[in-house]
Amino acid sequence: MQPSQKKSISTGSHRFYEQLVQEPVSYFVSPSQNFDPHLCSDDNSQGTHPLVPTCENYCTLESSSGTSGYFVQNSPSTVSFSPNGSPASQPDSQSFPTDQHQSPDNACGSPVSVSCLSDDVDDLRHKIRELETAMLEPDLDTLDRYSNANPVGPNQIPSEAEKWKQMMEIISGMDLKDVLCACAKAIAENDMYTAEWLMSELRQMVSVSGEPIQRLGAYMLEGLVARLASSGSSIYKALRCKEPASAELLSYMHLLYEVCPFFKFGYMSANGAIAEALKDENRIHIIDFQIAQGSQWITLIQGLAARPRGPPQIRITGIDDTTSAYARGGGPDIVGKRLSRLAESCKVPFEFNAVGISGSEVELGDLGVRPGEAIAVNFALVLHHMPDESVGSQNHRDRILRLVKSLSPKVVTLVEQESNTNTAPFFHRFLETLDYYTAVFESIDVTLPREHRERINVEQHCLARDIVNIIACEGAERVERHELLGKWRSRFIMAGFTPYPLSSLVNATIKTLLENYCEKYTLEERDGALFLGWMNRVLVASCAWR
Repeated sequence: MQPSQKKSISTGSHRFYEQLVQEPVSYFVSPSQNFDPHLCSDDNSQGTHPLVPTCENYCTLESSSGTSGYFVQNSPSTVSFSPNGSPASQPDSQSFPTDQHQSPDNACGSPVSVSCLSDDVDDLRHKIRELETAMLEPDLDTLDRYSNANPVGPNQIPSEAEKWKQMMEIISGMDLKDVLCACAKAIAENDMYTAEWLMSELRQMVSVSGEPIQRLGAYMLEGLVARLASSGSSIYKALRCKEPASAELLSYMHLLYEVCPFFKFGYMSANGAIAEALKDENRIHIIDFQIAQGSQWITLIQGLAARPRGPPQIRITGIDDTTSAYARGGGPDIVGKRLSRLAESCKVPFEFNAVGISGSEVELGDLGVRPGEAIAVNFALVLHHMPDESVGSQNHRDRILRLVKSLSPKVVTLVEQESNTNTAPFFHRFLETLDYYTAVFESIDVTLPREHRERINVEQHCLARDIVNIIACEGAERVERHELLGKWRSRFIMAGFTPYPLSSLVNATIKTLLENYCEKYTLEERDGALFLGWMNRVLVASCAWR
């Protein structure tokens, strides 16, 4: 071995990582959308660096002068994954095929590609083999570093070779979950050499058209690579590069809504609580903090129209977000026109108030509250997007709840994913995300056949974006911040609310709904709330307050 080579390798995993990141990194971004059918403790060890997106045919990451800053540009070559998960080079590719009718054997037939750290995977493996050789003759610096990091007996000094042996033992079992967790732990511990090596192995194990864990693994690997590049927030935004047309996105969201009962469960339970609380009111004002497509209110308007003593006057304030606006192809006024036509056909007096700002920006004056109205407020899969005290000085999560309480509403409905990703450190957040979305992907696999031509699009555009954000982003850039119902309950009680029990009729209706789905879905009523789950994992919780 040449002296210069030995010095570079013997300085340890960080020097090896620096050597890798100075080479071009091809990164094909897999776009997706928010987890809406219509349409940490923060780990400050990871910084974020500006990324300049070029939204053309696809995006890649490339190092700049050996620094940790990255930018997005077109690349003459990218490494993608075939449906069986094997890497395939695409030289001089200017677009990524999305034809769902291509043969499964075509390596370019998948509409999504997992991120790659090197244009040449074989080159990366060659470097690892060189490092393996070097590890058999470590110098004193290497031994001292690992002796300090891993204290052992006086006659035992762990070597790089022993660490290599441990990693080989992990891979030998080929348990994808174990390898994903080992890779995340390495990143959490800033062990870049182990992380890089495990990611090269993971690329051979994941597939966007394989088993549920293989498909989920592809998107979780996407998040790990983005985090390693310290550019997760910019990549999250750059996912717009490959967004489908608004009509296509809407169709994907609608398909997810039909194949998974999570959303129907949430909307039905919320509507049941609202109908019960407002059954004797003549002037109703519903404030929806994420109006999306407005589909939740179709059945409620129809139900209120059938009241024996005549329909009430209904006014809906619809608060918007940019993802819903994109899927709709326009602002919340589009929703207002659709609901107005429906109300007119049902002979229901109706008015729509469009508020085109995010929920965390809402102030009292935006809501247009009028005297004599019976108010219902709906938080369906939206409160977790609002930053709290762990993000910055502006605790919008609790501020909005206090604002709503000041309106003296008849009922406030809450539907949220039962997951703990808000203040959890990175590694624990990764484990929680892996467990939660494993259940989600397994449930999709049962309802939507694996060979279904739109399944990849549904998972890619409706789920993957959230997964990447949870794993790769920190601080204000991480917008997917879920909490367990116990924490939401504390927040509502602190804001002055008391529980509003859901009626037995609502429970019975949802049980009937679940009869149309797989028997592995579970429904539990506990502490005044409803929990919908998949096997042993609770996925969505619904409750009401006043």
